[in-house]
Amino acid sequence: MNFTLRSRAAVEFGGTAFLLMAVVGSGIMAERLAGGNVALALLANSIATGAALVALILALGPISGAHFNPAVTLVDAMQGGIAWTEVPFYIAMQIAGAFGGVAAAHLMFGLPIFFVSHHARSGRAQIGSEFIATFGLLAVIWGCARVHSQAVAFAVGAYIAAAYWFTSSTSFANPAVTLARAASDTFAGIRPADALPFVVAQLAAALAAVASFRWLASPAKQEEQ
Repeated sequence: MNFTLRSRAAVEFGGTAFLLMAVVGSGIMAERLAGGNVALALLANSIATGAALVALILALGPISGAHFNPAVTLVDAMQGGIAWTEVPFYIAMQIAGAFGGVAAAHLMFGLPIFFVSHHARSGRAQIGSEFIATFGLLAVIWGCARVHSQAVAFAVGAYIAAAYWFTSSTSFANPAVTLARAASDTFAGIRPADALPFVVAQLAAALAAVASFRWLASPAKQEEQ
């Protein structure tokens, strides 16, 4: 079934909003219940985020592709999966949805709709982690979509849950998520000053991923000819 751009953009808004509700809401709940144990809070936050991603991709993937991430949308466009004319609508809805999700999470826990984060996430190690986290996410999507499309949702959820732990940045891997989390002074937040370097690293990873995928696929094309 073909869906209109309006429908697909609306799904990107809603899906990204629910993703941020999961990220920020579970972070707030985890911090409140963990009794100061940061490792336990991070474990709860990562499990909730990974599980939410699986559910959202399974439910909404058939409609919009379930990008929920400007980096994913840009890579998809560069590979011919989505028209460039549709990219601005997808990205605008993803960013709007991300901020909407943060606002909803805050309201559910009795917090201000938006309040600037003071959670420092800076330095070369964390910026480099964002490059690796984003590149890895895109590689997982690309690899699974080619041969195991039905496994994409589970692979993405598992990867993000794991990347919370093996990256020093806790794997934002998403420009829309990064920008919105700067408006949340909670466990999942990031200082606005640190958000821009994260976004730059994520977009650089997207470009590197596309170049890598084209290189990997080129031998197969030559053999087919």
